[in-house]
Amino acid sequence: MNKKLLTVLFCAFLVAGGCSFLAYRMIGAKMGGGSASATTRVVSAATDLKLGTILTASNLTTTQIAGPLPKGAIIKPENAIGRGVITDVSQGEPILESRLAVVGSGGGLAAIIRKGMRACAVKVDEVVGLAGFVTPGMRVDVLVSGDPPGSASNGSGTQVRTLLQNIEVLSAGTDIQKDSEGKPQQVRVVNLLVTPDQAEILSLATGLNPGGNMGHIQLVLRNPLDTEVAQVNGTGMAQLFGAPVPPPMAKRGLFTRAAFRPAPAVYSIVVYNGAQRSEQKFVMAEGNQ
Repeated sequence: MNKKLLTVLFCAFLVAGGCSFLAYRMIGAKMGGGSASATTRVVSAATDLKLGTILTASNLTTTQIAGPLPKGAIIKPENAIGRGVITDVSQGEPILESRLAVVGSGGGLAAIIRKGMRACAVKVDEVVGLAGFVTPGMRVDVLVSGDPPGSASNGSGTQVRTLLQNIEVLSAGTDIQKDSEGKPQQVRVVNLLVTPDQAEILSLATGLNPGGNMGHIQLVLRNPLDTEVAQVNGTGMAQLFGAPVPPPMAKRGLFTRAAFRPAPAVYSIVVYNGAQRSEQKFVMAEGNQ
């Protein structure tokens, strides 16, 4: 083989090898520098954090995150210490601004109440409480049943009405209250997020009504995506068992004279025309009687 050709090929291999080595070093350096710049240390939960927890240094740790940071991620621990947790946070999960109460608002239930809203406590029975029927974030309708004033006289009996619809549940738990004998007992309590007007309705429904009977509150679960307010008519005990409900009494002073007029008289006249017999009926006007 020609020595000149071998020399050219050898030089070409040397140049190609050098270029490949330089390209490898440059790409490796760029990738290493890029990955280092894309990793950021953020504040995360050292343990599972429950709603209402006031964060301390022992509750927090840091975690390396590669790539873009989650919206609202906290970089410095001092920006989270002393603030209340408004939703449950799992261990190792980054602490976000949206999961913490506003600085200075403290912790507990009050920190998660939105502006213009109120948290109203409602006692529920053991079935609703223990079965996990209502948990924070769910939507419920509020029903009340009892004996309204005058139900004994008109025969309607116990009535049930839908008071509120599409109400958000803030929390569910237990409370210690005293029974009629003064003994402490656990009571299942659900806190609902309502407006001030709705809070008055709930307070009235759970208290003594004019008839002296305690109203009973019932919560019914609904789909969170179903926000439509249904037009629901109340139901009474008499309707439930198929008994006719008496018509409502007319207000005094609204009776008209026509309502008490007797039915007009009807007269029959039989006419014989040979072997044929026919009968005609006549209605006598009131003024001609």
